[in-house]
Amino acid sequence: MKERLEKATEEEEEEEAAMIPGLPDEVAELCLLHLPFPYQTLARSVSAAWNRVLSSASFLRAKAAASPSLAAPYVFVFAFDRSSLRLQWQALDPGSKRWFVLPPMPVAGDGEVSPLCPPAFACAAVADRGELYVLGGMRAADQSPLRTLFSYRAASNSWAPAAPMPTPRSFFAAGAIGGKIYAAGGGDGEAGEVECYDPTADSWRPAAGMRRGMARYDAAVVGRRMYVTEGWAWPFDASPRGGVYDADRDAWEEMAVGLREGWTGASAVAGGRLYVVAEYGDSKVKRYDEGRDTWKSVSGGGVPPEVGRPFAVVGDGDGRIYVAGSGLDVAVGKVEKGEGEEERVEWEVVKGPPAFADLAPCNAQVLYV
Repeated sequence: MKERLEKATEEEEEEEAAMIPGLPDEVAELCLLHLPFPYQTLARSVSAAWNRVLSSASFLRAKAAASPSLAAPYVFVFAFDRSSLRLQWQALDPGSKRWFVLPPMPVAGDGEVSPLCPPAFACAAVADRGELYVLGGMRAADQSPLRTLFSYRAASNSWAPAAPMPTPRSFFAAGAIGGKIYAAGGGDGEAGEVECYDPTADSWRPAAGMRRGMARYDAAVVGRRMYVTEGWAWPFDASPRGGVYDADRDAWEEMAVGLREGWTGASAVAGGRLYVVAEYGDSKVKRYDEGRDTWKSVSGGGVPPEVGRPFAVVGDGDGRIYVAGSGLDVAVGKVEKGEGEEERVEWEVVKGPPAFADLAPCNAQVLYV
């Protein structure tokens, strides 16, 4: 009898220690890889075993390296409260239409640099690794640029400070090429300093400088090239300047005339193609044709009018364009090919919660997590 009781007790203890009763731990860990990232924090409270595994470095590495078939696109929106200028990140799951609040960036609670000017930051994402980077910024009080860099990893749902930029920057361009982050322009002077950040080494190095500084920036990365433009500005009496950085050659070249003159809004790279959502009129979409150096209209209508300006625009690898507007209403546009070279976009609007009514977006990124 005593032996049977001891055996039963041991079996109960083993079952309690198991991550998922009845499954080997290695199988249970594979199941947890499918857990959507916003729920991982809650899942840590299920049991000590779950917390141990979800917090382990090996699980985080496995999550980051998981097959793309396990990952889904989430839209991360950098927004601020129009009254207090308080910064916050929100993440939208387009599938379930649910929003998730990210932990606050460390800089948001730093009294030494608050209040900050939200549009002065630059953001970049290594989408397939689930990594987000927030660079630079500007103190609102004295308008001095910042050197800060903060990284977010969806696998751990956490922020961490990273090596600061060598050059303080505000109102500048940033983009990710080959897993490295490039920061262009926006320094104290007019020179177009460019620096490259390696997340693996947590270090910066100089890159080829821009031929000239620019006053206002929009940027897009297509393949191994980053396109940077100052955009049209009132009173529209001079053609905008633009440059193209080739990461393979570490060199800049002038932007094609048709590309820079037709870049009349916020850009998105969707399905490997460059689009612009016009800032004027009906906010229609057009696509850049590199072979002809022209922009082609995308039929189907502009951004639905219930999505109010200002816009933050981003695209994903499956040909969708996301336009986050005032109050974080998001228009999701699916671009489909029509006859010949024609394209058409179909829009669906995801309304932001009432609690987001006073939020204005200033940047959007897509991560696969």
